[in-house]
Amino acid sequence: MPSKPAPVVVMKFGSSVLVSPADAPKVASDIYAEVRRGRRVVAVVSAFSGETDRLLCEARALGLLHDNSILPSYVVQGEERSAALVALACDRVGLDAATLTVRELGLTAEGDCEHAKPIGFDPSALECALGKHEVVVVPGYGALSPEGKVVLLGRGGSDLTALFLAAELGLDSVQLIKDVDGLYDRDPNTDIDARRYDQASWAEAKALGGGLVQPDALDLAEARRLHVEVRNYLDGHRTVIGARSMPPRNATPHRPLRVAVAGCGVVGGGALARLLEDPRVDVVGVLVRDPAKPRDVPGSNPRQLRPLLVADPEALLARQPDIVLEALSEADAGHAVIRAALERGVDVASANKQAVSRDPAGLLALAHASGAKMLWSASVGGGVPMIETLRATRSDTPVAAFEAVLNGTVNFMLARLEAGASFDQALAEARAAGFAEEDPSADLEGLDALAKVRLLAFEAFGIMPEDDEIPRDVLRPDALPPTGTRQVCRCELKDGKLTASVRLVSSDLDPLFASLKGEGNALMVIAQDGSAVRCRGRGAGRWATSESLLADLSDLAIRRLALLAA
Repeated sequence: MPSKPAPVVVMKFGSSVLVSPADAPKVASDIYAEVRRGRRVVAVVSAFSGETDRLLCEARALGLLHDNSILPSYVVQGEERSAALVALACDRVGLDAATLTVRELGLTAEGDCEHAKPIGFDPSALECALGKHEVVVVPGYGALSPEGKVVLLGRGGSDLTALFLAAELGLDSVQLIKDVDGLYDRDPNTDIDARRYDQASWAEAKALGGGLVQPDALDLAEARRLHVEVRNYLDGHRTVIGARSMPPRNATPHRPLRVAVAGCGVVGGGALARLLEDPRVDVVGVLVRDPAKPRDVPGSNPRQLRPLLVADPEALLARQPDIVLEALSEADAGHAVIRAALERGVDVASANKQAVSRDPAGLLALAHASGAKMLWSASVGGGVPMIETLRATRSDTPVAAFEAVLNGTVNFMLARLEAGASFDQALAEARAAGFAEEDPSADLEGLDALAKVRLLAFEAFGIMPEDDEIPRDVLRPDALPPTGTRQVCRCELKDGKLTASVRLVSSDLDPLFASLKGEGNALMVIAQDGSAVRCRGRGAGRWATSESLLADLSDLAIRRLALLAA
């Protein structure tokens, strides 16, 4: 079955966003948001803040002259370092990422070795990487001369790298993610009446930009008719620079988003760790069973957490959150929290498949009636954007069936069993890795996968099979499956009837599933026209599932900002 290639987007992250290695996870979050929208990403990165100056100073300290042809090779190590670290951060959240060096990228430029102009691009290495991976992180600022020596594209040259790559790939736009508030008609730091552009022409950007975008990059954008989307990382505002302009308007300040977290286990604790360091968010409460119990929240301290912890859902909602992130491990408790929040008009993102799969249509109806929004992408597939993949496919063409590996714990254990581990050892390793709960019965008996099949069926067909209509195989120590086994879920709509199963399969596996390692999950959506759409990635673990939950939070925040601006 043919697979449809995903469109490509070029994103550039400068040193105002990548201030230090600690900022790599937030860049990975922005990249993840694009991947789950069904796009492949070329991420162009600058060096960390101050790194380029440091490298230049180290080289100048040796008495090197301005036009030394060796110096650029030393300086671009800053961009290559940040590219490698961003790719690692992408891998942590389950994205299939790769990097290319300046020499591998294929961008050529001529002129001054510290301020060269791009003249050509060999796309073979980048296209090959995009054919194998959903994210390719590349260093900006550097290129190769016609003689094969590394040259630099001038200060701010990562902008130029991103725009030139987008133009050569045949794209009509590029994203530049910065910490600035957009393009203003006057300096907002000195004039309180300065107004912000939502849309500006290339000429206006050159006249007013003040370094917002590298001038060489703006010249290229106008020559190649590229739209440049300058996005503020903090509030999401976009100034689109292109052929047309709109009058600027007063910028509306936004208060931090008030977020409550229900559950502080593997997923909830991972999401909370990220939220506590995010200036855009005010965490107002955390629902736990026992507020006195120590919590595993990386980077936090007990004094910081103690005032946030509550044991009563009513007390949590009394703190008036804008959004609730629901990551409880119990179906009944999670379902109750979701309904209580929606009834109050509070948006909800849930990672609790047992709670959501109980009545997804009812939850959506309740959200609609109260003017709230309900999202549940983190409930299925960990960091794999399965819900988004199904929705996108269904919007294009009717879905005939889907097949998937949906339980990271079972897949991890099967891989360990295949490597020679005992059942008890494989289970212990799954617990230690944060994949398996203390009581793993829902995973081993196929109940976790069953709930996910029901949710995916709802997304694919608008209806769900009942629990007792889905036969399940159990992974048990006294009947271990043969080598090469995967827990494969299938669901098909035929003649108006759903047929679904959760089986341990060892033969006739699609290569997509046979090649999965560890906690990997994968989905294949089969359309009625015979085409297939595939996605894969890390399907379990703290950071992959937390990232999916935070991406839902981001979508809800964007919706709220749009409503406020309307």
